[in-house]
Amino acid sequence: MADKITFNDEQLLHYSRQIMLPHFGVEGQQQLHDAHVVIIGIGGLGSPAALYLAASGIGTLTLVDFDTVDNSNLQRQIIHNTSNIGASKVNSAKDTLLAINPETTIHCIDKQLTLDELESLISGVTCVIDATDNFSTRFLINRACVSQKTALISAAAIQYEGQISVFDLRQEDSACYACLYTEDGAEENTNCSDNGILAPVVGILGSMQALEAIKLICKIGETLQHRLLIFDALNLQWRTMKLNKDPNCPVCR
Repeated sequence: MADKITFNDEQLLHYSRQIMLPHFGVEGQQQLHDAHVVIIGIGGLGSPAALYLAASGIGTLTLVDFDTVDNSNLQRQIIHNTSNIGASKVNSAKDTLLAINPETTIHCIDKQLTLDELESLISGVTCVIDATDNFSTRFLINRACVSQKTALISAAAIQYEGQISVFDLRQEDSACYACLYTEDGAEENTNCSDNGILAPVVGILGSMQALEAIKLICKIGETLQHRLLIFDALNLQWRTMKLNKDPNCPVCR
């Protein structure tokens, strides 16, 4: 736990709309200030997640992505702009986030991480947001989070649909991502470049990842632990599925 800070008048004004909330207060703002969130993937999901977390006052964000900004990204990856085309996504995002909240500490990792590197990175952080777009990386992130008992907030979106869940792996009865999808049965051709995506769909799911992270950090409300929320944008419908730990899961059993 970081040392308790005394918010000055300017900070109290900046965060006043949160601080006045029931069950939040200055204590909730302090918890956000103390938190360290790792966001893996600074694209359609990671953009709104990072923007809202920085704006809300998260103390430290670590951004992980080895890609560069492409013109085709700008339709949905709202943290980047035309002047950043060709730049690394993590550095582009850092500039945007510091312009919103210069008090947030931003770490950038512009490389593809191995399992050992991921485990080392997430050891001791508050939570991880998986905002990637392929199964192989999601399974790798899940293994690292299971190993380190780190809470994982996972979302995915394609075309007009999306889903989100929370795997609070600090809890013994928590399911993990591999309880939901088996590694040998997952279809790999599920990215936006091959299938398309409606821009607000990732905006909605990424914003919800930020919301779930804040709820988890501040211990308010109920997170999506033990639930999978499925979004149908065309009909504007949500479905909820119960998600239990698989006793035969090869990763978390």
